[in-house]
Amino acid sequence: MSEQGAPPAPRGKRGVKPSGKPTLKTIAQMTGLAVTTISRALNNAPELAQETRDRVQKIAAEIGYLPDRAALRLKTGRTNVISLILEPDEQIYGFGTSLVTGITEALRDTAYHLVITPLFRNVQPIEPIRHIVRNRMADGVIFSKAETFDERIRFLLDHDFPFVSHGRSHWPEAHPFVDFDNEAYAHGATLRLAARGCRRVSIILPDSALTYTEHLKSGMERGAREAGIAHEFAADVNLDSATDAIRNYVIKRSRRPDGPDGYVCASEVSALAVIGGLTDAGHEVGRTAHVVTKQSTSMFMQFRPPAETVEEDFIAAGRDLGALLLRRIAGETENLHAVARPRFDWKD
Repeated sequence: MSEQGAPPAPRGKRGVKPSGKPTLKTIAQMTGLAVTTISRALNNAPELAQETRDRVQKIAAEIGYLPDRAALRLKTGRTNVISLILEPDEQIYGFGTSLVTGITEALRDTAYHLVITPLFRNVQPIEPIRHIVRNRMADGVIFSKAETFDERIRFLLDHDFPFVSHGRSHWPEAHPFVDFDNEAYAHGATLRLAARGCRRVSIILPDSALTYTEHLKSGMERGAREAGIAHEFAADVNLDSATDAIRNYVIKRSRRPDGPDGYVCASEVSALAVIGGLTDAGHEVGRTAHVVTKQSTSMFMQFRPPAETVEEDFIAAGRDLGALLLRRIAGETENLHAVARPRFDWKD
């Protein structure tokens, strides 16, 4: 039968009406190719001609073919699924969307599909990891908010299960990760605030368990020491605090005689709250007080905030996460990490 013809109706067995669900055999009948060739073409086997792969994949899409993942898992031990674990609030300001964009770019032209696994509130972060590993729901996992001694990383290392974390840990064994050099960022941002005339700088830190909290603290401490200015870490609030709580904290702290006149911000949301608090306390941001923040979306600049920014590219991070996980699944174990350096482009 020609490629343009409709596939023959599957013949029933023992009077049972067939489901009509397209199979590898259906595509084989339509193309005249062997079932094994169809399977390799759908998995982008490099030894097949690109024309053959394109032809098979086009027909599979047209007839609505979907692989039987249960059968695939039984036959090969693989699912061709990569799971990205996200908390609902990680979609705020496009963090999750940016990661997904980058990861899917890395998975393009492979047999892998990305599945989002939600991490709901009041559920321990280790639970979805355990579920995926014990039930072989994916060939690898990606997750964020790595802690200094993250039990998810420990569990995955102990089970030799492929993963890449966004952020790193302090476990002695090397593990795959993608990160932003937050120490270099906080160091450079602090020096910038000092150059703008700030005499005391502060930062709203992430949760104390997260590894990059240490990096931010270390960078600010080093920058303040080199510049000969005072520094402090905001008390009673962190990046998970409500924006109103951050804003009120900044207002109260700014009204004291020793209030900070410069802030390093680790997120755009916290930067907007800090700018609001400084303004409410009587400062003119950009003149009597200054703010430097990381920027990961174009949305932040739509508010036209009087802050200086340093880009953190989450789409690029997603591409790195996907590429490193593919290498880990393929059996690599060395040099599976990427750390993005901040680029300072100050406008005087």
